[in-house]
Amino acid sequence: MTDKFIFRFVASVSVFVFLVVFILSLKILPRPAVVPSFTIFLPKLNAILNGTCTILLLTSLYFIKQGNIAAHKRINITAFILSSLFLVSYILFHYLTPETRYGDVNGDGIVSASEKAAVGGLRTVYFCILIPHIILAAIVLPLILLSFYRGLQMQVDKHKKLVRWSFPIWLYVTVTGVIVYFMIAPYYHF
Repeated sequence: MTDKFIFRFVASVSVFVFLVVFILSLKILPRPAVVPSFTIFLPKLNAILNGTCTILLLTSLYFIKQGNIAAHKRINITAFILSSLFLVSYILFHYLTPETRYGDVNGDGIVSASEKAAVGGLRTVYFCILIPHIILAAIVLPLILLSFYRGLQMQVDKHKKLVRWSFPIWLYVTVTGVIVYFMIAPYYHF
């Protein structure tokens, strides 16, 4: 495979995922009349997947610092698979459920002035974590894909240059994904 093909593939996958998530955020696709019962477990599953990826990424860093390339590779492949499962679960959840709003205690889809007052400054903290999380999640996908390609091809110098960026961003996204879950979980109503 040529680098040109890989770059086009990575760009195509990244744009496709971005468009799917963007379209889902618009809530324009028809959803089922009844939310499937398994849906309630998806946010917790997503947090578990993110938390596990955090641990795997840190473990991977440890192994590469120790020079254990085989363990580093296996752990990163596992993290990649779990992050892919997360993405599928995330898309499924956001397709099947109505939007959850931080502070919407009564679940009517509107955060009233009294609900905003009740959560106070935590709402601002939530958005200060969520917004960079979303932006960086969109940015990191092509970096992860390219990092994996370079690593699997044993193009070590190119892999290291990419990982210098992809690792901290991916780590941030997985950590903040868990934080976002714990902050928004009290407002899920399905």
